[in-house]
Amino acid sequence: MVADTTQQAGRSTFESFGRKVDARVGNIGPKVEEEVRRVITYLNDEVVPQVRRNSSTALRTAAEQLSKLAERLEENRPAQPQPAPEASSEVGGEAGGANRGA
Repeated sequence: MVADTTQQAGRSTFESFGRKVDARVGNIGPKVEEEVRRVITYLNDEVVPQVRRNSSTALRTAAEQLSKLAERLEENRPAQPQPAPEASSEVGGEAGGANRGA
């Protein structure tokens, strides 16, 4: 009988604790959802447009710098001699030789 009373007291204490936690946590859910909505709105309205503006500006700046680099590379490239065209075996091959000899 003492065991039954102790178990019941333990259950009621645990149940009481569970109810208190549930009451507090249950109230947090809607608050968390509202905060998440506010963060999403802030990101969409403030952060995303600014990132897009900065990204396009950064890409234009990078493109200008790459263009300047390409110009400098072309200016500093040593002049390379043009290779002489090589006679191909198909052009000067047997068929071409046979026509010349005929």
